[in-house]
Amino acid sequence: MSWQDIYKSKLVSVEEAAKKIESGDKIWFGACSSAPIQILEALANRAHELRNVDLVTAMAMYPYKFLQLPEYIGKLNFHTIFYGPIERKFYKAGNVDIDSVHFGKSYLAIRDVYKVDTLLADVSEPDEDGYMYYGAVGVSWNGVVAEYAKKKIVQVNKFQPKVNGIKHRIHVSEVYCICEYDHPLPELTQPPVKETDKKIASYIIPLIPDGATLQVGLGGIANAVAYGLENKKDLGVHTEMLTDSMVYLAKKGVISRRILAGFGLGSKELYDFVGEGKVELVPIEVVNDPYAAGQNDNFISINSTLMVDLTGQAGSESIGFSQFSCTGGQLDYVRAAGISKGGKSFLCLASTIKNKDGSIGSTINVSLPEGQAVTTPRSDVMYVVTEYGIADLYNKPIKARVEAMISIAHPDFREKLRQDAIRAGLTVK
Repeated sequence: MSWQDIYKSKLVSVEEAAKKIESGDKIWFGACSSAPIQILEALANRAHELRNVDLVTAMAMYPYKFLQLPEYIGKLNFHTIFYGPIERKFYKAGNVDIDSVHFGKSYLAIRDVYKVDTLLADVSEPDEDGYMYYGAVGVSWNGVVAEYAKKKIVQVNKFQPKVNGIKHRIHVSEVYCICEYDHPLPELTQPPVKETDKKIASYIIPLIPDGATLQVGLGGIANAVAYGLENKKDLGVHTEMLTDSMVYLAKKGVISRRILAGFGLGSKELYDFVGEGKVELVPIEVVNDPYAAGQNDNFISINSTLMVDLTGQAGSESIGFSQFSCTGGQLDYVRAAGISKGGKSFLCLASTIKNKDGSIGSTINVSLPEGQAVTTPRSDVMYVVTEYGIADLYNKPIKARVEAMISIAHPDFREKLRQDAIRAGLTVK
């Protein structure tokens, strides 16, 4: 039987695909722009027939029905390993369960904690050999889940790019059933680059040598750094997330060596670029292995954080007890930079924040607030950067850390920070 005949024999409607899900199924569905949105909405329409179906993913990019109303709890239970804007919007409805796990270890949570047995994936149209591709984001987790999932249900979408990589595709003969629904991929809009971001970037850019290998995170600061590298030469990429700024550098020839990523998330231009085969996509546990990333000399890791204490503890995922995002891969790559010969990791933040009451507060304090999650331990932190400079904390004694952190705090808060540090016994002067 040809693969075309196999394809036709497994072809069902979106509604029929959703009916293949049974009570008790543990589902991984494609993260971000690799989610089969229409199957999930069809599944929500028959939630009254189901009990204890667990849906696991990373950063939803669509306002699914099962997120919005508490009536889905106990029927379709939603779990995320990266908490994004959509999840935050509907968190109070009660059907968002957050697992802040290191991306490099996330496959263990998916397999051993959630015990996933079903894969739902948005995939490309088949190639001439009958392979359907997981797209710009799906490779990060789908291919590994497919190795042990008992049911593999795919939604073919002509907008999903055919990509290059490892465990990046699935053959029509391997899936349980197939449905078709073409829909443009959700895009992640990047925030504008502020003057503060540019100032922070100005301290980092001179420290990045030609020939470096980059990992750049999300946000205005990361974009300011990346776009500021256009005069560098012979850069490479080893990153969990490929961003539009990296595509910009690649098209200018600044990035001329290997581009290795777990996923690409951003604009249509980025998805098209990934679909040209110039990016090697691999499972997240491969690309986020600190020891693998650390084999790159001059490995440069650039990420944002929300707040840092005077000894260097960085809180990048919550504000007190209130979860804002998740651990993701920050610590994976900070540690990779520590392994790399010539490696450097930068944690970036503006020195102040506007509080709910309109007052201005410092993002650098003697201690983190109650309930604050420590994303990167002080023993791993290398450089912390604000618009007032760089604090080199790596392997430094506590008094030196305190002095360095005070020096990059907003001037209006430095004297208070010093007095707080003296009272806390962190320094004596």
